[in-house]
Amino acid sequence: MTHPKSLEERIARLEDLEAIRALVARYGFAIDDRDLAAVGALFTQDGRFRSRDGVMDANGRPAVLAQFEGRFAALGPTNHFSHDHVIWLDDAAPGRARGLVSSHAEVVRNGRPMVVALRYEDEYRREDGTWRFADRLLSFLYYVDVREYADAIRTPLRMRAYETPAPADYPESLDTWRRYHAG
Repeated sequence: MTHPKSLEERIARLEDLEAIRALVARYGFAIDDRDLAAVGALFTQDGRFRSRDGVMDANGRPAVLAQFEGRFAALGPTNHFSHDHVIWLDDAAPGRARGLVSSHAEVVRNGRPMVVALRYEDEYRREDGTWRFADRLLSFLYYVDVREYADAIRTPLRMRAYETPAPADYPESLDTWRRYHAG
């Protein structure tokens, strides 16, 4: 990977990084505010939003918005917040980048207070001069009723958003996790 040398290139790179960080921040607010217009503006026209478990997979801005409308129907108040965010700008393809975001959410789902730990694996693309999500893949460490958290965190069956508890998306599925625990 080569890094830009000129001051102008270095400033442009910093501006791109900040714009992508702001995109991720705006996402949480748009979701919590149920601002579908704002959600739509965050995704490219051909953007995709999906979950690792396959329950969600929408392609194209209209489908992404319809999917969020469906999610909102099951949710009461929510509070999404992002933590660490790593961004890799694609030097070979300006206007493209990847990211990994750790997040938490407090939600009311089907009347139940729940806490959620999640990651987003993102692909970003500059469209019409604005950085947007081209692909957002959602993975869960846990999605549990707050009253079950202490017991749920100790088991692989930490995905409890639905009727039947299921294995969490990570960390047990990660190669690094498996190698560490195999040795």
